[in-house]
Amino acid sequence: MLLLKNVYFIQAGIGILANAFFLLLHSFTIQQVHRLRPTDITTCHLAFVHLVMLLTTLDILSEDMFQLWNFPNELKCKLLFYLSRVMRGLSISTTCLLSIIQVITISPSSFCLSRFKHKLTSYIVFAFFCIWSLNLYTNSYVISYTVAHSNRTNLLNVSRYCSVSSMNSIIMALVLTLGLSQSGFFVGLMLLSSMYTVVCLCSHQRKSEYLHSMSISPRISPIKRVTRTVLVLVSFFVVMYCLDIIISSFSTRLWRYEPVVLDIQRLVGNVYATVSPLVLISSDKRLIDHLHTVIDMATILK
Repeated sequence: MLLLKNVYFIQAGIGILANAFFLLLHSFTIQQVHRLRPTDITTCHLAFVHLVMLLTTLDILSEDMFQLWNFPNELKCKLLFYLSRVMRGLSISTTCLLSIIQVITISPSSFCLSRFKHKLTSYIVFAFFCIWSLNLYTNSYVISYTVAHSNRTNLLNVSRYCSVSSMNSIIMALVLTLGLSQSGFFVGLMLLSSMYTVVCLCSHQRKSEYLHSMSISPRISPIKRVTRTVLVLVSFFVVMYCLDIIISSFSTRLWRYEPVVLDIQRLVGNVYATVSPLVLISSDKRLIDHLHTVIDMATILK
């Protein structure tokens, strides 16, 4: 159990540094190119959400950080657990939005969503408002049922300090149904957009093979590179999310979280938040070029 907790803290530390580094690199890159792509806004929002999510879970688990806040434990538990749930909801919502944006970007003019392509940035701001409002509202029940840890027997311990009080069967069924419906809706949209993206990539591949046969050297376009990255992120997210749902549903149904199971769930739930910025950095040529520039400047200053 101690080993799992140490692995979790290492994982969270890597994820926090990776997301912060991604945001820093992106801010420098945007200042240089003076052009903001729709995917840039969405990936930065995703990195910010993951950064807050990892910091929140560290606050819940770390004794020193939890005691650092000069608030009653009850208020800290409500605030941190609510923020954690909202960030997890925003993670799936933003990943879904990223996949839809990529579909619109690569779609031909005959596609029904192509009319949004030229004003995509303004629509993204409205989409952010919608997904924030949705997740703030749908997770508001957490505030009522989260309490500081006590010796009561009808509590579901979610950390050393915080617990969730029991709900009656009707409310629990309603919460689970709404939560699974919302998640299923976003995962379904991701899968549909991913299938459409695969079709577009296959079509592009056939054109590339034709150009290659005509002795025209095909090059991988930035849009194609970003599309592949989004596909990797979506696929990885769906796998990790399904594992998280299985563990969470099993524990909630039994109304019991074993400490080892809880640590495993945290590890699984935060893998995507840790890996996604590394994938985004490694696949963005602009970020890699800027990183090389920063390394060269640091070497010269030495």
